[in-house]
Amino acid sequence: MSPLASGPQGPTTLRPLLTTVLDALTAGAATRDGPLPAGGPTEVAARLREALGDPFPEHGDEDALRTLVQALAAGAADPADPLCTAHLHCPPLAVATAADLAASVLNPSLDSWDQAPAASELEALVTRALAAEVYGETGQARSAGDALVTTGGTESNQLALLLAREHHGHTQLVCAENAHHSLRRATWLLGLPEPVTVPAPAGTMDPAALGEALTALPGPLLVAATAGTTDAGLIDPLPDIAALCETHGARLHIDAAYGGGLLFSDRHRPKLDGLARAHTVTLDLHKLGWQPVAAGLLAVRDRHDLAPLGHHADYLNADDDTEAGLPDLLGRSLRTTRRPDILKIAVTLKTLGRTGLGALVDRVCERAAEFAELIHRHPHFELHDRPTISTVLFRPADATDDTVAAVRRTLLTEGRAVLGRARLDDRLWLKATLLNPHTGADDLAALLKLVEGHTPR
Repeated sequence: MSPLASGPQGPTTLRPLLTTVLDALTAGAATRDGPLPAGGPTEVAARLREALGDPFPEHGDEDALRTLVQALAAGAADPADPLCTAHLHCPPLAVATAADLAASVLNPSLDSWDQAPAASELEALVTRALAAEVYGETGQARSAGDALVTTGGTESNQLALLLAREHHGHTQLVCAENAHHSLRRATWLLGLPEPVTVPAPAGTMDPAALGEALTALPGPLLVAATAGTTDAGLIDPLPDIAALCETHGARLHIDAAYGGGLLFSDRHRPKLDGLARAHTVTLDLHKLGWQPVAAGLLAVRDRHDLAPLGHHADYLNADDDTEAGLPDLLGRSLRTTRRPDILKIAVTLKTLGRTGLGALVDRVCERAAEFAELIHRHPHFELHDRPTISTVLFRPADATDDTVAAVRRTLLTEGRAVLGRARLDDRLWLKATLLNPHTGADDLAALLKLVEGHTPR
């Protein structure tokens, strides 16, 4: 009989398995010996297929845990490696990862109180605290705000559009050219009209163009602004946008999936002035929050806006149970079965506190500024601009777009570095998004040296 992870014997059963996992992770990382496996898609796939063998054999293999964890680690792109900087893909905190293990062991599902008695209360307390972080800690805003746990920015943005549609009818989305692709996809999913797109000439929404659009368009309107673009980490002029929305009676959503983490930093929080004037705000703590995926949130200024999500299923929230005091959880998500992602978030907030999390944010922003300065002073590189958050765009001087793309792919194929790409100003740039607080000056210099050494001249 296969042992279980939960129950009185669960910890005893898990302990030797955890040793196996940790040893396999160590062995896999040693095999990879870099930020990602060498060889490109074909070779990586072949090695994985060899390790896996028959995916569903007639008889089980007791060594499968070690084999597959080691194979996955050997074939992983490691976000903790200083040369793995392509995406908003953070190295998770050890304490958050340990908490996530506990969530998996206990396996509560947040679709009814009798499946998650403590987890449901923990979620209610922590989400309201995070909503207060967005909307303020005093006065009416604290009592009115709330937040939902989501799988990330895509789900949060879709929920924001859904709430706008349910409150205001056939809503028209207005967003800038820099808006995340999930917003346009959400209009399709929800049967809304094609978004009206306003220019973003410097990478951020143009308030003058927004004002013209709001004047010309019939309502109801939803404006989606961005606090932390995926290409360059730029932040739209939030106070100006909020003022225009208030003048024209438009609803405001701010996608702060990346930039929302600046709330934790006293130094960088002012970059988000205007955030609290939004009706809804997207946050992702698996970016500037160092959580294992997934750890998304949608904050709402008025918790009554969540009413359209209410749903009845007699086996989960029968009326008489609700009247008797059992919390109704179905209105907390469009999902039914839902794991307690709030636990790792709660453990992180409690363990590090505002000072600890803020220090991590400050550190990665400082590293990005240092990297930008290194590029600026280097005669063989061109810097796009000083970073707003922790993303730096650069390219070899005098290189063509084809060369920039080829350098990136070569470094990927050789397993030497993971750099992203972004197209701005009609040119292709290499993108380094620094989310590892342990990255040092030597690591940044090594990354630049790698790119230089792989650039034909």
